[in-house]
Amino acid sequence: MKIESRIGKSAHSDQKIFTFISNFHNFKELLPADKVSGWEASEEKCSFQVDPLGRTGLMIIEKKPFSLVKMSSDPEFSSYQFNIWIQLKKVAPDDTRIKITIEPLVNKMLLPMIKLPLKKLADGIINKMESYDFPS
Repeated sequence: MKIESRIGKSAHSDQKIFTFISNFHNFKELLPADKVSGWEASEEKCSFQVDPLGRTGLMIIEKKPFSLVKMSSDPEFSSYQFNIWIQLKKVAPDDTRIKITIEPLVNKMLLPMIKLPLKKLADGIINKMESYDFPS
């Protein structure tokens, strides 16, 4: 089962957004500050504390320039396995559509419990990306 965000709209180029989200040193800016603490990152991996779930980690597993960044949970930190895709679609030079898909790889019994929080997370990241002033 995949959880999809709404489609967001950014007044920045797909290239600028892709460059930003391809580096985990930047990614913390897009996560809810009230839920994330203890952030540690390299360009390709990050780990952080998520209340109330505990420590988790992400790693970039695929990049398609200016259109896709795919991340996976880092088994070193995560007891739950999941994938996240951030898709970018250029509409015009400074007009990009953004969609986030989260695929939790968990027991089907857990899905009803985690579906709404993951949907809120995906839409929350979209909200931040829509208003974020991505650096050049």
